[in-house]
Amino acid sequence: MLKKAYILILIAVVFIACKNDDDMVEACESVTNVSSSAITNSSATITWNDADNSGSYIVEYGVSGFALGSGTQTTATTVATTLTALQSNTGYDVYIISVCSENNESMYSEIHSFTTSVTPCEIVTNVTVSLISDTTTTISWEDTVNNVDSYEVEYGLSGFTVGSGTIINTGETTLEITDLNPTTQYDVYVRAICFEGNLSLNTEVQSFTTLAIPVIPEFRPTLSELNLFVGDLANLDPSPYAFNYELSTKLFTDYATKQRLIVLPNGEKLTYNGNGFPLFPDNTLIAKTFFYNNDDTDLSQGQHIIETRILIKINGSWETGNYKWNDAQTDAVLDTAGAIVPVTWINAQGESQSINYEIPSSTDCTVCHISNGATTPIGPKLRSLNFEVNGSNQLQALIDLNLLEGLADPSTVDALPNWEDDSVTLDRRARAYMDMNCAHCHISGGFCEEQSNLRLSYETPFGESNIMESSNSILARIQNTIPEYGMPYIGTTILHDEGVALMIDYINSLE
Repeated sequence: MLKKAYILILIAVVFIACKNDDDMVEACESVTNVSSSAITNSSATITWNDADNSGSYIVEYGVSGFALGSGTQTTATTVATTLTALQSNTGYDVYIISVCSENNESMYSEIHSFTTSVTPCEIVTNVTVSLISDTTTTISWEDTVNNVDSYEVEYGLSGFTVGSGTIINTGETTLEITDLNPTTQYDVYVRAICFEGNLSLNTEVQSFTTLAIPVIPEFRPTLSELNLFVGDLANLDPSPYAFNYELSTKLFTDYATKQRLIVLPNGEKLTYNGNGFPLFPDNTLIAKTFFYNNDDTDLSQGQHIIETRILIKINGSWETGNYKWNDAQTDAVLDTAGAIVPVTWINAQGESQSINYEIPSSTDCTVCHISNGATTPIGPKLRSLNFEVNGSNQLQALIDLNLLEGLADPSTVDALPNWEDDSVTLDRRARAYMDMNCAHCHISGGFCEEQSNLRLSYETPFGESNIMESSNSILARIQNTIPEYGMPYIGTTILHDEGVALMIDYINSLE
């Protein structure tokens, strides 16, 4: 009986078990053939196969090697999805989970890996060159698209081959370049380095020219230290900061040729102050170089430079200094004692001329450059500059170069005549000649104020000049070279034949 009951119980258990197998949930199968396509630097499309056509899927991905469960998850309802916001040039791993029903998910699919493409490194924009000096400049650019490690700036002499220049790497979008050569043209290129091996193209060439070395308004031991000239000193090529000027009527100095320069401090200007001297800012430098062409009929024969006289305005007062050129014509040395220099040249008439040129001492300079007890320039009065040189009025040139303020129209300034201009009346020519060659001493406050009653400034009315009363003395002295008797008092060793002839004609016309 017991055996029969046991058998019945066993049969019941088997029946119940078989009934439960019919109600069991079928396992959710993993997807297969996971693949990637349409890969860019920031996205990729992932597809897979699912024979059971599950309802949805969980896609988990991350940088290659990430731990399952720590990646980024997204869901899909089809057998494809697009991953976005990826990093460029980066390896990723992807896993897929099928979601057959609630609480019935498959195992992870096999790993699928892919690498995003490289984001092209874009060319930087708006390259600018600024703050150019004689040895430095600043390069700036914009970059709003790249995620960079650094930038590469390459520069060199204008026309250099890319790859052969000087290269500087920086993490900023501004770079100061130093140790450049003055007065030199350079080319510069910039490119972005997004990461090693991924560089942008170079920008188009940007060119700039460094400035000249600033002129030094100090009395240094040698002229070359003042940076008044560029290149070979003997060529007398002025610094770009210098204004090369001429005078309508020139001071005679034994037939020497002269180069006249004014150098203003950077950013400073002359200020209009009537027909006479403009107001000069402190640290203004005025230079006059005296030389003789070896042959006035053939300028290719070169020149013999004798001296360069310098005036510098320091703390409101003018100071003087003379530089004597060496025989090699390579430099000039500051000289306060004066000197005698023998000079031989061929004049415009083809005649050989020889003199013992006198370089004045510092004391001699004050004789002509003194006015009311203070040292002053002689030549560059606005009325002496108010004429055309090379087709342009000099005052207008100063205005256009932003070197003269307070004057809008040069025609409002008087003009000192050119004594050599035969179209000008004799008296005006003679008065202009005396103004330039004599008046710096023969004016109130001048060196000869007490020794003579002559007042020879061009503006002085004839009746107040005492020219008529001193006519015999004038004729005697201008035709004489006896020291301290002949006129001019200093600065010449021979007669100015053409000037003497002019003055004789003028004095005789007064009778």
